[in-house]
Amino acid sequence: MQIKDLEARQGNVDIVVEVTDIGEVREFSKFGRTSTVATAKAKDESGEIQLSLWNEQIDTVKVGDKVHLTNAYVSEFNGELQLTTGKFGKLEVVSSVKTETQEQIVETPLEEAQVDKEDIVM
Repeated sequence: MQIKDLEARQGNVDIVVEVTDIGEVREFSKFGRTSTVATAKAKDESGEIQLSLWNEQIDTVKVGDKVHLTNAYVSEFNGELQLTTGKFGKLEVVSSVKTETQEQIVETPLEEAQVDKEDIVM
């Protein structure tokens, strides 16, 4: 499934998207229970959509991560579609920027590093 295929009030959504931005975390209380939510932006090759991240999802997902949502739900707020896992859905990070970046790090021993005297600032 792709973002362009999503419609408001659609359930049982199975989709992989890339997180492009994560907004400010907001805290609220409902029925005596405190929760947190952040609105993220997500994209795939067909378009962009708002993505609601709840509680522990906020700390799990980083900008640049690809996430797989299963049994997700599409709602509409202020005329914009929003994707959420809701009560019964699941969000899984399938490709993490952190992991890919760590794999690309190449350490150069100090004695092999070439530094010009002009590059050193004292």
